[in-house]
Amino acid sequence: MKANVGTIDRVLRILVGVLLIALTLTGIIGLWGWIGLVPLATGVVRFCPLYPLLGISTCKR
Repeated sequence: MKANVGTIDRVLRILVGVLLIALTLTGIIGLWGWIGLVPLATGVVRFCPLYPLLGISTCKR
């Protein structure tokens, strides 16, 4: 896996993921908030499996 998620993209993914999970744990939103695991995971590992299919890379390397 080659990194394809840049710094700003990574930070936003992690923030959105944590926010969705926190909202789910506090009961503000329903179980669909666990979808926050996806952006959190892709932000942590710096790889989005959808990006190569679309020919996108936000990573400068």
